[in-house]
Amino acid sequence: MSRLTRADLDALPAYVPGRNVADLARELGIAEAVKLASNEVPFGPLPGVAEAVARAVTESHRYPDMGVVALRDRLAQRYGVDPDRIVTGCGSVALAEHLAKATCLPGDEIVYSWRSFEAYPIISAGVGATSVRVPNTPVHGHDLQAMADAITDRTRLVIVCNPNNPTGTSVRKEELDRFLSQVPSDVLVVLDEAYREFVTDEQVPDALKTYGDRPNVVVLRTMSKAWGLAGFRVGFLVAQPEVAAAIRKVLTPFSTSLVAQAAALAALDAEDEVIRRCSLVISERERVTEALHKFLPDVPSSQANFVWLPLGDAAVPFGAACEQRGVIVRPFAGDGVRVTIGTPEENDAFLAAAESALTS
Repeated sequence: MSRLTRADLDALPAYVPGRNVADLARELGIAEAVKLASNEVPFGPLPGVAEAVARAVTESHRYPDMGVVALRDRLAQRYGVDPDRIVTGCGSVALAEHLAKATCLPGDEIVYSWRSFEAYPIISAGVGATSVRVPNTPVHGHDLQAMADAITDRTRLVIVCNPNNPTGTSVRKEELDRFLSQVPSDVLVVLDEAYREFVTDEQVPDALKTYGDRPNVVVLRTMSKAWGLAGFRVGFLVAQPEVAAAIRKVLTPFSTSLVAQAAALAALDAEDEVIRRCSLVISERERVTEALHKFLPDVPSSQANFVWLPLGDAAVPFGAACEQRGVIVRPFAGDGVRVTIGTPEENDAFLAAAESALTS
């Protein structure tokens, strides 16, 4: 019998979401489990979001504004760019897919660090592009010189995840300046800044402010993390107008839904609360990192809302041990474990599970 799907997808791993909390709680016979696997913020919707969504639902029999004009105008005002440079989509991961569609044909190359965001290989395969994975440095960050060296005449897209998911490490301005100076002008560089709001290192540049005017640079942002809209899937990118126009041609029509647009607009009204919540996450991130260093000294400094435990082959057993104590983390087999920063109580539960798993 002939195949009905592409044979090359057999070797492609599926995207792995965080495990369901209710399922684990039921298995263990406990009231509730703690989920620290998906880099969500733990504080609930921002003020005004639920009310805006409730109002939008009354119009859900109508299509949303396909041009996303109101939200693009607000984002343009917030970030100091022209609206025609902004493209919104179903989370920044969907926009990364559209970027691949807009730049790559089968056989073209997409260069990225590895380990980095697990969707990058899926995005590359989806358009028939060749993944060029450049190994992380020994301290779990991007090797930008090796990435520059990996660019060939077939490279169409280079992705720099800063801060990097899942390791939390970041690239500083001096090395990013040097890297961008080496990238050919006909190669598009995507600076994926999904976790920008959690950055405290002043040497880590805000790509919109520092590189936003470069013709071959696209900056990706999301409202799923710091802005608390993971369930609504709202992302945006900023590019030069001609690049943005090309990306809009391959967007899934109406992919920024009616309620997503309403939620995003309401969230933007609550920026002071976003800043307050981010400060809480950052404080807890430092506390958790310091605690982990007592029994795992090589945990890297994170600039995101998660920490990385470089456990290698012990990653999966560690994840299982945490689950036995009612804490869901995200192991990456053979590499390490990513742990989201939650509330102080959730983080205490994780630290107790981690100490038990690592010292027993």
